[in-house]
Amino acid sequence: MSFLPTNPSFLPRGGSPVHHEPVHHEHVGVDERLSADGAVPAGEHAHLRAEGVSVLLGGRQVLHHVSVTVSARSRLAIVGENGCGKTTLLHVLAGMVHPDAGSVRRVGTIGLAEQALRAGPGLTVCTLTDQALRAANAALGALDEAADDLAAGVDGAEERYAAALEAATRLDAWDAERRVDIALQALSACTDRSRELSTLSVGQRHRVRLACLLGAQHDVLLLDEPTNHLDADGLAFLTAQLRARRGGVALVSHDRALLRDVARDFLDLDPSQDRMAHLHAGGYDGWQEGRRRERERWEQEYAAQQAEQHRLTAAVEQARDRLSTGWRPDKGTGKHQRQSRAPGVVQALNRERDALESHRITVPEPPLHLRWPELTTRRGAGLVRVNGVRLAGRLEQPHTLSLNGGDRLLITGANGAGKSTLLSVLAGSLRPTSGSVHRLPGARIALVGQEVPGWPAETTARQVYEQHIGQLIASGRLRESEAVPLSATGLLDREALRTPVQRMSQGQQRRLDLAVRLAARPDLLLFDEPTNHLSAALVDELTAALLTTPAAVVVATHDRQLLDDLAGWPHLNLLHHHAA
Repeated sequence: MSFLPTNPSFLPRGGSPVHHEPVHHEHVGVDERLSADGAVPAGEHAHLRAEGVSVLLGGRQVLHHVSVTVSARSRLAIVGENGCGKTTLLHVLAGMVHPDAGSVRRVGTIGLAEQALRAGPGLTVCTLTDQALRAANAALGALDEAADDLAAGVDGAEERYAAALEAATRLDAWDAERRVDIALQALSACTDRSRELSTLSVGQRHRVRLACLLGAQHDVLLLDEPTNHLDADGLAFLTAQLRARRGGVALVSHDRALLRDVARDFLDLDPSQDRMAHLHAGGYDGWQEGRRRERERWEQEYAAQQAEQHRLTAAVEQARDRLSTGWRPDKGTGKHQRQSRAPGVVQALNRERDALESHRITVPEPPLHLRWPELTTRRGAGLVRVNGVRLAGRLEQPHTLSLNGGDRLLITGANGAGKSTLLSVLAGSLRPTSGSVHRLPGARIALVGQEVPGWPAETTARQVYEQHIGQLIASGRLRESEAVPLSATGLLDREALRTPVQRMSQGQQRRLDLAVRLAARPDLLLFDEPTNHLSAALVDELTAALLTTPAAVVVATHDRQLLDDLAGWPHLNLLHHHAA
């Protein structure tokens, strides 16, 4: 965590000034310099306003002319696919990244929670809590000093006392330390102030940092994936805190339950027809409906322009055919008559050519939707039988279950309970220590794991697909005619298909992994935390497909919204070691 001073004289690379009011930036890279800049809370007047912000990173346009305001009442979600600039926009709003074009104005105090927390040597839990309480303690100190001066009759003490009292009241400074303590407890964070951050796990550091931010009473909170590393109780506490807080919130999250519960407005950074970010009101459902209408209109206008282009192209071809053959009259027609008709045919061809050349495709190609392949798994066909399977050190309790075509199974349990291990046993990638596994000969089983396979860095998405399908065909598990084309799933656009995997975002790599698994038309799909690194929109599409596919589906997840969506499925809780 660090305090980043503003620099009013700084001009970004694009030459547009970034306007600053005094602002307290609390950023959680604790190895950065520590500096307070004297900002005071602004209460209901606090806001962050970005106007026409554009950012280039490595020659790639990450943000394009984005305008957004985060006020003291905002509950804003910044959404979109991985790599669309969500985290960059948070950093622009906080003043950590200066835009190449556009302006940013900040009024009030800001708390920023990044996904990663660096823990330098000698930094402790107390380092974070002290910094979280610094503004409140400073306000109380100023109030005490002004009160002493007021009692002593010092000139100007009355005005200073009023200002200090207002600042302390806005911060609720008298209760600040208790709020931090409550948050540490509620998030299961380390409460030992002397504990060095470097000795804590990534998840423990995340929870300490988040607790400090929630207790500090900033005017505006900027949160990047705040639900990472939280258990069910921590998620419930965070949700309640964000819903009840007086200040503004802008968050980036893949947690659809948090988005549904907290966000009122959605800034969608995904590609749009006008290439601009779009703001949707009405909560999660309002965003989804607005997005659906925009995409539908976009697809209709694109299809209409494509259809007109095809019509004009066909008209040119027909006119060219008439010029070469079709305009000749029947035998016996006089030479003069044939010559008199030729210019008209040439003129018609020229008219059609001019019409085609003047027609322009102005609507960009719409983004793809998930297109679930046709799977022909016979309902009720026995696919896998496991009887009393165990794996020493990883799956201690024996499990017995059967999976048939069309079956559904939801697996839950704490981390380490063996969910991933059981899926790997079902897939055949792990052999159990004891028990038996029987699979239907020829049954196709696909495991979509938490992490993507270790593909060679320079291999393109298309090459990954071709190598996978080639191995299946060579082993006799798939006929070439059965393979689902990579482009047919709608998971990757043309640019992504030729991109080396090392340059793909985590979300794109997850899309590629899913497309490769679907390519073999599996009879049994095994998903281990399928929502990781996928956008909320794609997860909704995937959920709809899982509910209707004839293939058998097994899902292991902690995702709260997905658990709600699949609540009607048979349930195996590895904590209780029995199927319900």
